[in-house]
Amino acid sequence: MSAVLLRSPITRLFAEAFSQGDLSVVDEVLTLEHFAHNTFGGSPNGPEGLKWLIATFRTAFPDLHCTVDDEINEGDRVAARWTMRGTHKGLFLGSPPTGKSIEVQGIIFARTENSRIIEDWTLIDQLGILQQLGLVPPPAGM
Repeated sequence: MSAVLLRSPITRLFAEAFSQGDLSVVDEVLTLEHFAHNTFGGSPNGPEGLKWLIATFRTAFPDLHCTVDDEINEGDRVAARWTMRGTHKGLFLGSPPTGKSIEVQGIIFARTENSRIIEDWTLIDQLGILQQLGLVPPPAGM
């Protein structure tokens, strides 16, 4: 007998949408009422906002790959620690490609309803991205 492993909505977002570019997954794992408390770059809420964000990152980093390093599921709450990697080959926040690679960490805490994300709080090391791309200098003495 083979067991079917169900992927959490967060794991699906990172593996299928961010890493593979399958934006249809966003409609499957987010509710229409989805609210992101920490939008990146002024992206709107809801599935369309997340699709915009993923497209923005995949345009700038076409080899984008995200991995969920640790995840906790309890009731209607899901939390994960994740890593994003990619090479800057497209326009990012108005900056032309640098050809530099990034590796940054992030965390997400989400509330689900019927196994779909209705609300989330996401933090990504935005300063780390900018420093690794050479767009912001590292702290003095480093």
